[in-house]
Amino acid sequence: MSTIDLTAGNFEQTVLDNEIVFVDFWASWCGPCRNFAPIYEAAAEEHGDLVFGSVNTEEEQQLAAAAKVTSIPTLMAFKKGALVFSQAGALPAPALAQVIAAVRDFDVDAAKAAGK
Repeated sequence: MSTIDLTAGNFEQTVLDNEIVFVDFWASWCGPCRNFAPIYEAAAEEHGDLVFGSVNTEEEQQLAAAAKVTSIPTLMAFKKGALVFSQAGALPAPALAQVIAAVRDFDVDAAKAAGK
């Protein structure tokens, strides 16, 4: 599955309706963003059971601000509606693969229970 464009209109519903959602916050003028894009797209194709979304921070400035994105690219991961990963900077393919595996293995229910 390829990446989907996320906007203020579909961001929350996408995060809530899918078990795992990765979000890449980027901009067209950002060199590291352009370098990360094919790596992210390849991961999306490889992991068709997960949702990979992209937010163009120039077009969705309010969404980026609401997500507290201060530098790009920023990668976020949501599991069962909860933010479980957020990191600025372009990741090489092996590091992205590690993040994907870690998010898959992360027990968000246990983490929520422990936080209560």
